[in-house]
Amino acid sequence: MDFEAAYRNRFRRGTLRERTAAAHEALAHCTLCPRNCGVNRLEGELGFCRTGVRAIVSSFGPHFGEEEPLVGRGGSGTIFFASCNLRCVFCQNFEISHEMEGREVEPQSLAAIMLHLQDAGCHNINFVTPSHVVPQILAALELAAEKGLRLPLVYNTGGYDALETLRLLDGIVDIYMPDLKCMDREVARTYLTAEDYPDTARAAIREMHRQVGDLVLDTQGIALRGLLVRHLVMPNGLAGTEAAMRFLADEISRNTYVNVMAQYRPCGLADRYAPLARPISGAEYRAAVESALAAGLQRLDDRAARRLRL
Repeated sequence: MDFEAAYRNRFRRGTLRERTAAAHEALAHCTLCPRNCGVNRLEGELGFCRTGVRAIVSSFGPHFGEEEPLVGRGGSGTIFFASCNLRCVFCQNFEISHEMEGREVEPQSLAAIMLHLQDAGCHNINFVTPSHVVPQILAALELAAEKGLRLPLVYNTGGYDALETLRLLDGIVDIYMPDLKCMDREVARTYLTAEDYPDTARAAIREMHRQVGDLVLDTQGIALRGLLVRHLVMPNGLAGTEAAMRFLADEISRNTYVNVMAQYRPCGLADRYAPLARPISGAEYRAAVESALAAGLQRLDDRAARRLRL
């Protein structure tokens, strides 16, 4: 199957530079994410994400714990960005998202990381928690593309994304991988610090699917382009799994690739909240997978199917 990463075409045409410039300008009155802080990050003002003009990278390297279509034999080339535009009290990357472990990088350094991951044999460049650093990613991408970056890009997000920012990424991102964390506004307010999360995430996923469609794999089962949705099953039904699966099946596509995730455990500040203070049960996970199947979703991550057979 002939494949070229979407940004390669925009790079040749010069339109990647235009998108980079537009994103950079947005930093002067930041509305890049739904927080709409309005701060001037170019002048060092900090909003909700506490990130200025430079991205903060926590770590990077081949990752073999991602979904199978991303991992293959060479791993997914993950770049973990510090901070987040959510404040999930149960975050499993608490040190990165809340405590902002990492170091600031210039675009040249971020471009070099991308090229290093390509040289290491990774199948893709996987930007983890990128919503607040889209301008910095685009600036680095332009430099990396000039030096021969060719891997597909994965936008690995919590799902709290602004439509205007996603539209800047149209024709640049190959694979969108959003979370669909919860479907209830009160749950989102209490545990994500974002009451509007359910509506925002639904709109963002619609836009992502409009851009890239259903997930497309090569002959080796490696993802090339499309949408992959993650849904973390939470105790006591807090994630609203049944409603989430119906939304994906009825309003996105029954061919949506979905990872129904079983690894919830109390992390971060979760033990302060009684409904979150325990792992999920086997029965809760089985019910979640069965609700996906009942909704008509046809493509569940293989790990979900294997766990259901246990």
